[in-house]
Amino acid sequence: MARKIVEYVAAETIFSQGEECEHVLYIQSGGVKLSVLSKSGREAVVAMLGPGEFFGEGCLAGQRVRMGNATATTRSTILKVDKAQMVRLLHKQHALSDRFIAHMLARNIRIEEDLIDQLFNSSEKRLARTLLLLARYGKHDKPIRAVPPISQTTLAEMVGTTRARITFFMNKFRKMGLIDYNGKLLVRTELLTDVVLHD
Repeated sequence: MARKIVEYVAAETIFSQGEECEHVLYIQSGGVKLSVLSKSGREAVVAMLGPGEFFGEGCLAGQRVRMGNATATTRSTILKVDKAQMVRLLHKQHALSDRFIAHMLARNIRIEEDLIDQLFNSSEKRLARTLLLLARYGKHDKPIRAVPPISQTTLAEMVGTTRARITFFMNKFRKMGLIDYNGKLLVRTELLTDVVLHD
């Protein structure tokens, strides 16, 4: 089948590192964690994706096996498109092609920003930036945004620090009134000006 819609429950594996790379995937609803496992068994979280985002596009560039793992972070609906079908669609449907190119450019910019963040920013600023990205800051004009369910261990993997440091900074942000725990993790836009942009 050239394309199909698949439902996943939270924590279900969508694809695993080393599997054949045959589909491009699109998140219709829910969320996806992309991670890589080292030979020693250590996991690094590469990205947390949400509705409207593509992943697994490495097959279009000749990638034969998956370089990492994709896991549903919540109940998710994923559109799987066969590689050959995706190539045909990109050639025929200009609107899809434009959207896909915009996605790839945005992903490239995000990777560059992540690298700069890791090289030059403190773990406190990296955590603040990660929370803003998870809350989709900039895509909506709401001053308070909810973050999809995520553990402090996963945040530590994404930020590149210890869970204890994440706990310390999360408590600090809460005392500053920049985040709230109210059944959900809520992030205020002031986190950008008060932490990320503050020297």
